[in-house]
Amino acid sequence: MAGLNGGGTSVIVRLEMHKEQVTFGKIATAIGDAGGDIVAIDVTRASKTTTTRDITVKVSDPQHTESIIAALKGIPGVRLINVSDQTFLMHLGGKIEVSPKMPIKNRDDLSRVYTPGVARVCMAIHEDPSKAHSLTIKRNTVAVVSDGTAVLGLGNIGPEAAMPVMEGKAMLFKQMAGVDAFPICLDTTDTEEIIRTVKAIAPAFGGINLEDISSPRCFEIEERLIEELDIPVFHDDQHGTAVVILAGLLNAVKLIGKPLESCKVVITGIGAAGIACTKMLLAAGVTNVIGVDRQGAIVHGVTYSNPAWEWYAANTNPHLQSGTLSDVIAGADIFIGLSGPGVLKVEDVKRMASDPIVFAMANPTPEITPEEAEPYVRVMATGRSDYPNQINNVLCFPGIFRGVLDCRASRITQEMKLAAAKAIASVVNDDELNEYYIIPSVFNHSVVEKVREAVIEAAYESGVARRRSPRELQDAHQE
Repeated sequence: MAGLNGGGTSVIVRLEMHKEQVTFGKIATAIGDAGGDIVAIDVTRASKTTTTRDITVKVSDPQHTESIIAALKGIPGVRLINVSDQTFLMHLGGKIEVSPKMPIKNRDDLSRVYTPGVARVCMAIHEDPSKAHSLTIKRNTVAVVSDGTAVLGLGNIGPEAAMPVMEGKAMLFKQMAGVDAFPICLDTTDTEEIIRTVKAIAPAFGGINLEDISSPRCFEIEERLIEELDIPVFHDDQHGTAVVILAGLLNAVKLIGKPLESCKVVITGIGAAGIACTKMLLAAGVTNVIGVDRQGAIVHGVTYSNPAWEWYAANTNPHLQSGTLSDVIAGADIFIGLSGPGVLKVEDVKRMASDPIVFAMANPTPEITPEEAEPYVRVMATGRSDYPNQINNVLCFPGIFRGVLDCRASRITQEMKLAAAKAIASVVNDDELNEYYIIPSVFNHSVVEKVREAVIEAAYESGVARRRSPRELQDAHQE
């Protein structure tokens, strides 16, 4: 997922005020002095001696909320009744539900949707399993599967704690692309058990979206499921991030006038997203990619315990550069950070090529802040919503799954991911393109449709689409 961001939230503070002891002006001043921004005031109860008000206050983080509460508690004549966090209120009872597509109004309806009429449909699928795509929810349903081991920037917090994220993703699937997605949070971290479980539930779904599963297990889980299932399997933390980063880079290099293929790219954080991003860049024609992790640059000739790093060493860093990030950053055209806060220093940016491009993706604190980098970079992007050029996976996964479901693709190929990246980039036209707008907003309604169309076309070209294309149907009709 895109991770945490610093966009802030709001809280509703319910206060009882004793009219003879305190005025609302004093309360408003206390909130303002603590840095709070009052956005709404509602009187919920009033008597001769007291007034109860709900005050909605915009805050930056939980610590900010605590400082405002402390300020209010210190005012004589004020009783704090309750504090409601708007974010928590939105999660009460969960964020998604299942609803029928049609009402059951009488016995005749009941006999058709359930027994005895449903038996005919069951037997039709039994005789021809492919009919499950047209006669059940399979044609439009995706399982969002996690084991809770790599949730946002929170780490291994477990399957129950991962549910709010997976529910949120299901909401995005539905709102953005009309895809019915359901969170499946597994109480196991065993690779084989996860693979067996996903295979066992696969008959009900048209696609599998793996989410927030820690590296390196995520590689084997995805690869095995791709090979052993006949529906698309997509680990969004890897490929969604890679697709949107490539989309941003395709537009960013237009501003600096350099072909992406000729750029030197340095990536920090060679985990799931870093490896997938590298594979996308190589597929896009980039030849000089250098991966840097805590141990330094990954270089051919060194033995690594991580099999994924063995592949990385054999396929990147053609000039065998070694050392720290500061050692290999010299002359780089592009920096992509998928690591942690403060990794990239101003001195490092100064040593990059002219008009450098910096994608600092660590959340909530990037590898270098835009404020630090701005004097020295041409294009800056982060994973945060409160800065320009947010690299957000929401631009990718709804359109990709809408496309693969519509053409009944058996898998998602590299060509389909490249097509998705180019489609996202194309939403920003040349007249709009500038240093602060290289990637469309997640609320741009044309993104999903453009990605869908590009993915379907690439699926047919890759030979993985199983639904007959409009051209094939027309040719069959003419015959």
